[in-house]
Amino acid sequence: MLPVPMEAPALPVAARVAAIVGRPNVGKSALFNRLAGRQIAIVHDQPGITRDRLSAECRLGSGAPFEIFDTGGIGADVDGGFTARVRAEAEIAIAAAAVILFVVDGRAGLTPVDLDLAARLRRAGGKPVLLVINKIDQPELDAHAALTADFARLGFAETYAVSAAHGRGINPLVAAIERWLPPVVAPSPDAASSSSEEISQSTVPRLALIGRPNVGKSSLTNALLGAQRTIVSEVAGTTRDAVDIPCVLDGQPYVLIDTAGLRHRGKRDNSAEIFSAMRSEKSVRRADLCVLVIDASAGVTSQDRQIAGLVQKANKPCLVAVNKWDLLAPPMVEGNARRVGKKEAGRELHAFRQEWLERARAELFFLPHVPFIALSALRGDDLPRLTSALADVRAAAQRKLATGPLNRALRAALELQPPPLVANRRFKLLYATQIEHERRNAAPVPVPAFLLFVNDPALLTDGYRRYLETKLRELEPYRGLPILFKLRGREETSAD
Repeated sequence: MLPVPMEAPALPVAARVAAIVGRPNVGKSALFNRLAGRQIAIVHDQPGITRDRLSAECRLGSGAPFEIFDTGGIGADVDGGFTARVRAEAEIAIAAAAVILFVVDGRAGLTPVDLDLAARLRRAGGKPVLLVINKIDQPELDAHAALTADFARLGFAETYAVSAAHGRGINPLVAAIERWLPPVVAPSPDAASSSSEEISQSTVPRLALIGRPNVGKSSLTNALLGAQRTIVSEVAGTTRDAVDIPCVLDGQPYVLIDTAGLRHRGKRDNSAEIFSAMRSEKSVRRADLCVLVIDASAGVTSQDRQIAGLVQKANKPCLVAVNKWDLLAPPMVEGNARRVGKKEAGRELHAFRQEWLERARAELFFLPHVPFIALSALRGDDLPRLTSALADVRAAAQRKLATGPLNRALRAALELQPPPLVANRRFKLLYATQIEHERRNAAPVPVPAFLLFVNDPALLTDGYRRYLETKLRELEPYRGLPILFKLRGREETSAD
């Protein structure tokens, strides 16, 4: 078995896992996407795009689904400081796999790096290795004698010519993978009896960690998981793919999405970074809950505000994690414990934290309902406060306001401050009710939505909509959750 660094402990051997390995730019990510049946990994002709270990489920075979791991390219220093960590991620995937897919480039032919990797894989604990000759886009290349003889030097008995880009040869490859996977273990009677109590995948919230580059998103991911699951580096832009990781935080299940850092469009210096930003923006849209990570030492920047705007526009539940707090807390406050005592020093630090967070809330004034948690992912400080806040948001999302108190609160708001005149007419609220979760989309973290029967939806101004939302939060804070109003006029079917 290949050695695994101490900082990246090996995963337990998975029963039905296939790991995709190979040197950079041989088409591993294209094969991963083809087997997964959807675009997950970024595919680009620039070597070294994939750095983290990605996983997905393959359902193309005739049997039960199995898991596939995509890894960064091994064996060529295409990107300076990441080579060692990429190799570690690949070796973890190999250690966890039941079968290994060794991908080579059929167009480029055999390289010294391929020979070196083949030697390593033969020492991978005797695991089956399927040689996948990719980029065989034309049928006549399948039986090319020189090509076959060239890759036969690698010494692997099973060879499959495929074109991941065009889908050629994928079915025979999947059938070969299934032959090497262990059989599915039937659940015990006890497990079967409790299966109805298990949480289905559709009810597990997708939690996206978002933010500009180098604010510590991957460090926070690793801290929450308690393992070096994603690559951490001081170089901005380390994470390029959005990585989905099932996990349990504070006793509750999540699918954690560690996204590539979002930078201003004018500062994206290559096409891979543009693809990453597009993937991150897509992650915001498909997330059920977002954690906006900002760097305490830098304060709230214009790019932080723009990313927060994406969350607001998408109407996503959100928290703000103020990371790197250990770099910001003034040494004079932390060092005052001996002079003024621990309690007084603690009060000073608390006051400093509150003042800083108030300034940050003022910068993100358009998200007044969002909780702010100051923490240090590197040291693990205050992580329980973050997971507890996530649980609070999930609990708040399930709360329903009774129709009576809801209507009384909104009528009182209208009496306290009447709506403005619009074209000599005034907005009138006839009746309000909260839309049931089931009538929406049964989302894991449902956004509170209220149906307002009104005289004319066009008469509700944005400012008065915000006023009604503020008054509604006095009845139920709905911390971390946006509030949606659906308007229905007397003569209209509906309007947003």
